[in-house]
Amino acid sequence: MAKDVAIVLNRLMSSVAKLGGCMIVSLTCWAGAGSEGPRHYVFFNRDRERISDAAFLGTKAFEGAQLKYTWRELERGRDDYDFSAIQRDLTFLKSKGKKLFVQLQDASFDPNIVNVPRYLLSDARYHGGADKQYTIKDDDEEHAVPEGWVARRWDPAVQERFHRLLLALGNEFDGKVEGINLAETAVDFGESGRLFPNGFTPSTYRDAILTNMTALKRAFPKSVTMQYANFMPGEWLPGQDRSYLRSVYQRATELKVGVGGPDLLPYKPGQMSHSYPLIRQCAGKVPTGIAVQEGNYGHQNPKTGREVAISELVGFAREQLKVDYIFWCTEEPFYSRKLIPFLRDQRRGEERK
Repeated sequence: MAKDVAIVLNRLMSSVAKLGGCMIVSLTCWAGAGSEGPRHYVFFNRDRERISDAAFLGTKAFEGAQLKYTWRELERGRDDYDFSAIQRDLTFLKSKGKKLFVQLQDASFDPNIVNVPRYLLSDARYHGGADKQYTIKDDDEEHAVPEGWVARRWDPAVQERFHRLLLALGNEFDGKVEGINLAETAVDFGESGRLFPNGFTPSTYRDAILTNMTALKRAFPKSVTMQYANFMPGEWLPGQDRSYLRSVYQRATELKVGVGGPDLLPYKPGQMSHSYPLIRQCAGKVPTGIAVQEGNYGHQNPKTGREVAISELVGFAREQLKVDYIFWCTEEPFYSRKLIPFLRDQRRGEERK
């Protein structure tokens, strides 16, 4: 496998170097959701054993599961890949008539969790492998609090290792899994530069996201590929628009990479000014998806002042965003008492037509 990956990687790096002047032709056999509406997947996060839950398997509206796998668990050591968890989950879901959507995670939202392989952290060639991101209140960077870690996506040495992982995954699972998505683009290192990691600038970060999307598509020409793109460092729309987020969506469309991300929060101003209009613009051109995260079920719709109903979430995703996929988290009591009954009733209604 390592030899095959190395050969393909050399070809990939050549095409990446020419990224500005070429367009990759998509081989993905993908059709939008159309009149049938979005496809529903359950995001079990890393609680992957829950794919055997009777409620999930017994709900026909759930096309499959979106499961999170971290870079660290998939690459135990340099070029030492272990994809057994993905294969096990894929085999089980397929036996039950369900599909698998992979979420590849290289970032965390916990200062005690680092999701990159250990060798990246210890080998000086990778400059630490990952960097802290922060919670910053009222722009007070002096008192910033670490909130997690993110792989050095903008670092060429780290990026080269990530591309090798993508190619190895593609060799094993392209065309077998429904899709694969990269983690959200949002990172927080502040704005002044005092918290910027070595080598990081908003523009180099943007360039890295574009390059990683190219590598993802090259590795998975058949399965759905998707970049979660919600916010980008160095800008805040609409007043401070440096085209970072817009350029991600533009390049994704050119590459035929899907777009989407967290969170499903109808009419929330930040999302309405950033990813939501861009997702809608991409509808029908590339696959699109939206994730219902923890806390989304209790969101108050600014237009009504009331907590959103499941029907509102589905309606907003379908009519306003026009997405192909909704990835539902399992936050209780919403998942069991509201979401599943709603989707089952909706499914029965469709079957009676």
